[in-house]
Amino acid sequence: MDADIIVIGASPAGVMAARNASAKGCKVILLDKKEAVGVPTHPANTFFKGMFDRTGEEVDQSYVIKNLKGAYIIAPSGKNVIFEGDAYFLDRKKFDEFYVKQVKDTGADVRFGIEVLNVLRTDGGFIVSTSKGKIKCKLVIVSDGINSRVAALLGMKPIKHTQDIAWSLEAEIEAEGIGEPDYFEYYVGNHAPGWKSTYSPCGGNRATLGMYVRRHGTDVSDYFDAWLEKFKELKSLDAVKIISKSVGGDPIVAIPGELVADGVMIVGGSAAQSGIGYGMHAGQMCGDVAADAISKGNTSKSFLFEYRKRWNAAYRTEYYLGRFAMETLRKMTDKEIDGMMEVFEGEDLKVLSGSPFNQALQVSKMILKNNPSSIFSYRAIFRNK
Repeated sequence: MDADIIVIGASPAGVMAARNASAKGCKVILLDKKEAVGVPTHPANTFFKGMFDRTGEEVDQSYVIKNLKGAYIIAPSGKNVIFEGDAYFLDRKKFDEFYVKQVKDTGADVRFGIEVLNVLRTDGGFIVSTSKGKIKCKLVIVSDGINSRVAALLGMKPIKHTQDIAWSLEAEIEAEGIGEPDYFEYYVGNHAPGWKSTYSPCGGNRATLGMYVRRHGTDVSDYFDAWLEKFKELKSLDAVKIISKSVGGDPIVAIPGELVADGVMIVGGSAAQSGIGYGMHAGQMCGDVAADAISKGNTSKSFLFEYRKRWNAAYRTEYYLGRFAMETLRKMTDKEIDGMMEVFEGEDLKVLSGSPFNQALQVSKMILKNNPSSIFSYRAIFRNK
């Protein structure tokens, strides 16, 4: 074998899986089709400290562009609630470089600019065909994004509700003083069907605007254009310069499906494990179990299922409650959202773990308190999980 483990995709989850497995003595090769670390830059560039704390890692200011204090969730009427909690706007390229260096420091082989073409099972392992040749390994970890081509090649369905991926368009913008505020702003309502629009200040005259939409196709540019005009009106801006745009998908409530098979583990966005911190924590679990499998010479599905058990214990309830809240929110009218926000306006709400899911969980509590009959929607979601 050329390696014990091949990790496909240098996402935060894939990087953590590679690091942890290599640190435990496995021979690991990490492959990514990007030309270099952080090129092109990934649009996910913010997180809350509470979310990141789940990884056990320390936030390093070397990759932080701006420190923030929390987030406002804002209803169509302008009524809002505030969630307090340390948050960060990242230089995503520096962030990726920081953790890829840790992988290399463990002795793992990291290769960029390599595309995986096929993954074939053989006796005792796999042959991974790439744009630069073939590599043999005992175990494959898949972390190549929400539209995982490798998972499809292996006949696995790692995301349960693909129709509920939140497709997004995010733009870096420039306007006088637009990056100065200390809070994110998340706007919910029918202008952003199924989820939210966002404003993330990153210091000085720079910020990002985002639009996240579910069940309305993958092209959300029309929704974004309308949001940009609304934002200019809200902030009394005559003009906003768009520096760059990026598109993608966030599987925030799509729910993990198949995470393991014989010799295969799937992690990160490929497995609907949304959020940088949560994906990294899942990657740590994945890498630890993979290393144990190699050391014991057992890469069977039943042995690797330990990874699923650990993820379930840490996150399953949170993800399903988040799905409940988001599905209920998707079905609410602007008037209902305004009424819910009015009930909670002015309350001091803390971000428990700071993740998008805990934002959704807080919204879930608000929905239940304001509309107890929605518990029937909650039960229906769990019956169909």
